[in-house]
Amino acid sequence: MLVKLEKPALLSKAIEIISELVTEARIKVSEYGLSIVAIDPANVAMVGFKLPKSTFSQFELGAGDIFGVNLDSLKSILKRCGSGSSLILERKENLLQIQILDKIKRNFTLSLIDIEREDKEMPSLDFSSRVELSSGDLIDSIEDCAVVADACSFIIKDGKFIIEAKGLNSARSEFSSDEAKIDAENCKARYSLEYLQKFIKGSKLSEKTVLKFADDHPLRMDVKPENMEMSFILAPRVETED
Repeated sequence: MLVKLEKPALLSKAIEIISELVTEARIKVSEYGLSIVAIDPANVAMVGFKLPKSTFSQFELGAGDIFGVNLDSLKSILKRCGSGSSLILERKENLLQIQILDKIKRNFTLSLIDIEREDKEMPSLDFSSRVELSSGDLIDSIEDCAVVADACSFIIKDGKFIIEAKGLNSARSEFSSDEAKIDAENCKARYSLEYLQKFIKGSKLSEKTVLKFADDHPLRMDVKPENMEMSFILAPRVETED
C-alpha cells in the first residue's frame, strides 16, 4: 500500500479530532479510499471518517491494507506537515513509513499495532428528526450549555429546534425554520456535553452540520467538508431531568 496526499491538513485535522475519542484505531485503505470507524472505550460514542480515493494524487493498494495505529503517535507526526507539504503513507510489513515532502524529504517510521480484527461499520439507525444548521451556531449553543451543565437536551417542539441545558443555572438556544432546515417531529433527547464538545471540533471543518435524533435515542452528527466525511454517534443520557 502506498498513498499520497497533496494537502495532508485534511487527514491531520481528522486524526486530531478522532484521537480525542480513541487512542488506537484501525485504518482501512480500500478501492474507495481511506477510512476509520472506531468506538470510544466507554462504548458511549462512535466516530466514522472517510477520505475518498479521489483526494489522493497517488493510490496503490496492496496486501494487508487494514492496520492498527496509535493515534497520538500518528497525530504528532502529521502535525509536522507544513501548509505546502505533501504526504506519502506506505505500509511495509509491521511498519507505516511516512514521508513529508517540502523543501526537504523527511521520513518517519510508525510501528503498527494489533487491534481487534472485526471490521466495524457505522450502524444504520432510524431517526424521527433531521436538523441542518450553521456549524458556528451549533458550536456557540453547545459551548453556552457547557457553561451551566454537563448535559444538554435536543428538543423538537412545534417545528422549532431547541438546545437547552438545565442545572442550578440554565442556557437555551432556539432555532426556527429561518435559521435551520428542520425536518422533524416533536421529540426530546439528552446528551453528554463532554462528548458534544469533542464532536463540534469536527463542525469547525464545515459550514453546516447535520443532526439526526429521536426521543431518548442516539444522536448522529454529520459534517462533510470538501473531500472528506466525518460522522459521530452518541448514546443518550437517560437519567431523570431536573
